[in-house]
Amino acid sequence: MYTNIKLAWRNLWRNKRRTLITVASIFFGVLLSAYMTSMQEGSYDKMVEIVVKFYSGYMQVHHEEYWENKSINNSFDYDQALVDQIKNHPEIDFVIPRLESFGLASAGELTRGSAIFGIVPDIETQLTGIADKIVSGNYLQATDDGVVIGDGLAKYLKLALNDTLVIITQGYHGVSAAGKFPIRGIIKHVSPELNKSIIYMELKTCQNFLGAENKLTSLVVNVADNDAMKRTLKTLKSEIRSPFSVMSWEEMQPEVVQQIESDRAGGVIMKAILYIVIAFGIFGTIMMMIAERRREFGVMISIGMQKSKLSVILFFETIFIGLLGIFSGIAVSLPLLLIQAKNPIPLTGDTAKLMEDFGFEPYMFFSTAPEVFWQQAISVFVLTLLIGIYPMIASLRIKEIKALHGT
Repeated sequence: MYTNIKLAWRNLWRNKRRTLITVASIFFGVLLSAYMTSMQEGSYDKMVEIVVKFYSGYMQVHHEEYWENKSINNSFDYDQALVDQIKNHPEIDFVIPRLESFGLASAGELTRGSAIFGIVPDIETQLTGIADKIVSGNYLQATDDGVVIGDGLAKYLKLALNDTLVIITQGYHGVSAAGKFPIRGIIKHVSPELNKSIIYMELKTCQNFLGAENKLTSLVVNVADNDAMKRTLKTLKSEIRSPFSVMSWEEMQPEVVQQIESDRAGGVIMKAILYIVIAFGIFGTIMMMIAERRREFGVMISIGMQKSKLSVILFFETIFIGLLGIFSGIAVSLPLLLIQAKNPIPLTGDTAKLMEDFGFEPYMFFSTAPEVFWQQAISVFVLTLLIGIYPMIASLRIKEIKALHGT
């Protein structure tokens, strides 16, 4: 076997140009497919990050009727025992209490429907990082009686720092709630929609305003990543019973999951076309190699080489060509994508505006997850194995007399 492998390796370099052309076709195929996959997965990761880090977290605990009817009447009492039970899981980083509602934000004769978030400032910013997104003023402090609002909302209502915002809404069990709040800070939110409507209040202030003492609409449960969420979610669902329910971000945002899956399916089709092109490139070169060397094979068989041994050598030659293309493609794409992941490509013009309108940052993001690389390597290697069958069959069917005459 070692001799066969050694002969196959030497045979490759008898015609360096042909070998390098074939390896180059595989190299560029692996590079392009890895680049495309990285770009896709990077955009998906960013999409999930926006959903998770700027709103929902990886999981949430609600009253079981809240998600279908997002009314403050479907809130629940803060329960430290429940929080401790959730935090008892080693993969859970932190639990964030929230009270969410909707109301009219007003200034002068201008009004706009707004999302009101009652938060614990120090804990909330661990997930959303909103303290770092303040463009004017300061972040909320404990027991603060002011608000932080979105930049878009401030511009629409023509409000500035330290101006007064009027909020009118319906509180707990239909209580009328109206109040004036000084603007402590203005935030530039990543999501354009939230930027036009978001209002953050300190949790106690929000509870008092809505007449919902000690009430919460959700406990946001955060973990390290999506894999940790999947491991923890099943356990939490089995432990936390009625009247509570546990939901993952995928259950809360099914449209995001559907968008990712449909886009990924389109990417599979594009990569399949690319792999077909790669396969025909390899196959064409192998066919040419067999045709050029028919006389050589006829001589080798005539002087005693077994056809089975020749077929094994040709199979190894094909495998070596595939492996050279795969390893060179991965070797170049890995550092390239590492650089791209740290330096996303900025988008400009109408494309950037379109991205912002959909709630995404105007950048082209890249992923360096291991599957970006090994999926391409395995796919091309399997193609190479399948193509390697052809020279084996061709060598076994060689007729020595015809081969010696080059036919």
